[in-house]
Amino acid sequence: MKKLSAAALLVLATTAYAQPYDNSMTEDAIKKRLAPVGAVYLEGEKAAAAAPSGPRSGEQVYQGACFACHGTGALGAPKSADDWAPRIAKGKDVLLDHAINGFNAMPPKGTCMDCSDDEISAAIDFMTSK
Repeated sequence: MKKLSAAALLVLATTAYAQPYDNSMTEDAIKKRLAPVGAVYLEGEKAAAAAPSGPRSGEQVYQGACFACHGTGALGAPKSADDWAPRIAKGKDVLLDHAINGFNAMPPKGTCMDCSDDEISAAIDFMTSK
């Protein structure tokens, strides 16, 4: 009986200390988890992380930045030809100025801060031609 209990005690002691090595707490693993997930690029810096691929079409800008309000009419945003008519009557320059600088509930560039003025103009053309 003593041999059996001594063997059982040995097995229990071994399993208590024979845990698999947890490498999630190593210094390298911790550094990897704390590493930044991105970088900021400021215009004029020498090395850009990702260069723009070219001008976006009006439809691309509309789908990416304008649709949330102009596709649903949120906050009175024009979405139909009837909604656009009085705004079009003021002229394209006024529409472009309001789109770039913001007007009423619309923020500047409709929050598409990486859109060029030409892309904003293309988005206006797309929205007013639907």
